[in-house]
Amino acid sequence: MTKTNILVVEDGHTQRKMLGDFLKDEDYEVAEAANGGEALKKLKEAYFNLVLLDYKMPGMDGMEVLGHIKDMNPEMDVIMMTAYGTVETAVQAMKAGAADYITKPIELDELLIQIERISERRTLLRENELLREELRGKGVTSDQIISQSPAMHEVVNLAGRVAASHATVLLQGESGTGKELLARLIHSLSPRSGKPMMTVNCAALPENLLESELFGHERGAFTGASQRRIGRFEEADRGSLFLDEVGELSPSVQVKLLRFLQEREFQRLGGNRTMRSDVRIISATNQDLEKKIEKGEIRDDLYYRLNVVAISVPPLRERKEDIPRLIDHFLRRFARENRREIKGMSQEARDLLLKYDYPGNVRELENIIERAVVITRTPYLSTRDLPFTEPPGNSDGKAAPPEGSLKDSVEALERRMIQEALNRSGGHQVKAARRLGISERMLRYKLKKYGLK
Repeated sequence: MTKTNILVVEDGHTQRKMLGDFLKDEDYEVAEAANGGEALKKLKEAYFNLVLLDYKMPGMDGMEVLGHIKDMNPEMDVIMMTAYGTVETAVQAMKAGAADYITKPIELDELLIQIERISERRTLLRENELLREELRGKGVTSDQIISQSPAMHEVVNLAGRVAASHATVLLQGESGTGKELLARLIHSLSPRSGKPMMTVNCAALPENLLESELFGHERGAFTGASQRRIGRFEEADRGSLFLDEVGELSPSVQVKLLRFLQEREFQRLGGNRTMRSDVRIISATNQDLEKKIEKGEIRDDLYYRLNVVAISVPPLRERKEDIPRLIDHFLRRFARENRREIKGMSQEARDLLLKYDYPGNVRELENIIERAVVITRTPYLSTRDLPFTEPPGNSDGKAAPPEGSLKDSVEALERRMIQEALNRSGGHQVKAARRLGISERMLRYKLKKYGLK
């Protein structure tokens, strides 16, 4: 994965060096500039993903530099740094094109979260652009969504028909079946494709942080809320918001989400001003929400609002026609990413993979192929490169269900994948998170959940 290049523009030598050294330690590529003129010169000479720009500098101030940056590259992301953190300053910077702002003295953890959010948003925009180029009409997907089987053809075609509407969509299916990819397909085929699709995992954050993530918060809303934060509902305006694991929402967040779905209104945490946002909600769950309604864990009125159009994504064991194409797709992808000369896979290994039932679904197959590509010593993958030499299960060749529940099996796989990523990254959490394709914050949550270090 290409490193993020950051230009730090700060006239104070000590502050500039502190920020530069900190970001380098976090595995970013960093260049420094002591004033606006030097910054513009560096921007003409090299490409940067992000600029950290001081608001008050001698000569050319931050707002003037920001204007020049936007003239040079309107898509350039800029975070304005200011010791003069008034609302007027923030509004002025955001109107001029800044992606975000942060007040001094800078909280380094808060800065990392802001950089991560901007990087995630930029990645999503790039992915959406690539998807739009690859899509050729409803029902025709990118190579990431394999739809060789009749079951997946039906799912993809339904997603294509739904995409043109503004209806909320509920994606149902086991973990690892590709619900988020399907959500991105729906967004990319929709009239909202020019705007971002933001993603929130409802199970990854405690209640108050989840509310802040979704709706934003005002300064002082809770301990540590040192400044106003824009939530996902505002960031996704005129776009889409994907709520993963929506069955894990707390009662209070359910009430606020229901209000938004009914009135298109919300309030930031700790605020009293009513906000409006034009956002399409796509949610996903691997649970039986109707049973959760019976237990009183999910509001029935929220369920009906989310379930305007329901799409069930079949598990991989019910669409084995897709496995050969998925194998070839993952082989090409991981060979390219790991710079390995992999020419193919033996027929014995393919037959073995076809007989397996994949409790972890496509995600488990992906992990198996990546592991095989990394450890193989030959141009052709063989059964020696697979984690099993015969399909786990009964002697008749039909895979038996693993001990424990499906949730236990998936969590065991997830725990193993995280441990392997940490081992291969030398214990470096940022690198491990990037290898797993998740945020560092999500990785920290998983580490705590599984008791890993």
